[in-house]
Amino acid sequence: MERNPSPNNFTEGKILVPLVRFALPVLAALFLQAMYGAVDLLIVGQFGTAADVSAVSTGSQIMMTLTGLVASFAMGATILLGQQIGEGNARKGGETIGACVALFLVIGAALTALVSPGARALAAVMRAPEEAFGLTAAYVRVCGLGTLVIIAYNLIGSVFRGIGDSATPLMTVAIACACNIAGDLFFVAVLHMGTAGAALATVLAQGVSVVISLAVIRRRPLPFTLKKEHLRWNGALIAQVTRLGLPIALQDLLVGVSFLIIQAIVNGLGLIPSAGVGVAEKVCAFIMLVPSSFMQAMSAFVAQNAGAGRFDRAVKSLRCGIGVSMVFGVAMFYVSFFHGQLLAGLFARDGQVVLAAADYLKAYAIDCLLTAVFFCFLGFYNGLGLTRFVMLQGVISAFCVRVPVSYFMSRLIPVSLFRIGLATPCSSAVQIVMCLVCMAYVKKNAATITRRGLQPYDKRRNDR
Repeated sequence: MERNPSPNNFTEGKILVPLVRFALPVLAALFLQAMYGAVDLLIVGQFGTAADVSAVSTGSQIMMTLTGLVASFAMGATILLGQQIGEGNARKGGETIGACVALFLVIGAALTALVSPGARALAAVMRAPEEAFGLTAAYVRVCGLGTLVIIAYNLIGSVFRGIGDSATPLMTVAIACACNIAGDLFFVAVLHMGTAGAALATVLAQGVSVVISLAVIRRRPLPFTLKKEHLRWNGALIAQVTRLGLPIALQDLLVGVSFLIIQAIVNGLGLIPSAGVGVAEKVCAFIMLVPSSFMQAMSAFVAQNAGAGRFDRAVKSLRCGIGVSMVFGVAMFYVSFFHGQLLAGLFARDGQVVLAAADYLKAYAIDCLLTAVFFCFLGFYNGLGLTRFVMLQGVISAFCVRVPVSYFMSRLIPVSLFRIGLATPCSSAVQIVMCLVCMAYVKKNAATITRRGLQPYDKRRNDR
């Protein structure tokens, strides 16, 4: 059956209002996603021990890295679908989605076979404190068994963002978040299962979300037709998705590894620093929501305009995104720097853990100002298909700046989590410089970067 065309065409008309309107559901979805991960730590922190908090923080950091890898790779589908819609070729979307399903089934099976059996090895690599080692491995083992569900959950969101629909991903996350809260309260607060209960709630919640979401999506109008024959290994389309998504995935993987290295460095300092940084990372998942939402919105917005050859609109959307994101960045800086203990107290009762988290958060407060800029740049370059540059800048900043700086700071006596945390804003500053240098190249070669060539900018157009 032929589906209806997408109402979310970003290649004509105003820029700021559609961009913000698209970003808001993305922001809400990211907020719920952050809540999804934070609820585990929040409830474990209230009903468990410091060892439980350390185990969930370290275990969830491992799973977040793997989940981020999958979600980033799925960005290839977001970009390709967006470009197809911008070209007026939305009907190709059915074949693209079918190929993605086949690809991600293989990836999911491979990760399931590796993660769960390797849970203790991953905990050892992360230098999980002795008191929390077994609990950390248990968390990773349970979550690893649900890898296929996690992949399906993320693929649904990427597909709908690619066609300009940010409301459906919000629905899937909302379902998962509600189920996860209920599961945590039941398994952790009522049954007192601790770390294992938090992991079980995570997997079951995403499974319920996928089943309900698929049932709802079957009734939704789509800008393409998805047929059974599309669900196959299409080498050409998989190569396109891989070309776009693999560099983003590798970048996020290596950046995630850099944060895992920092977590391992901190774990070596003892249980309290380990738990404190784990709590701070959960808070950071919230304070980085606005720039993250604009990065995803920018990717979809720019991808459509790249497909239509509208480089002028792509650049304008970048400016709008940075402006709005910076307003929120200033607010998040103030709250995180001056009220870090209040934020950390939401996730832990132990006074020492709260103080350690607040100290680390002061460094992240500075990063709020920088991510408002470079996250938008990353979304812009992803939308243009320059994902190799995105990978390159991420790897350079992570392993040439973030990891060395954090290790150097950890060797200074007395040890300060604030100084260790400064590695992150240092790497963000380097990323901004690289993005600005790349912009000079992009403007010079805009006609060859956009897929149909640069259309001349007409000042009389109502593109404000």
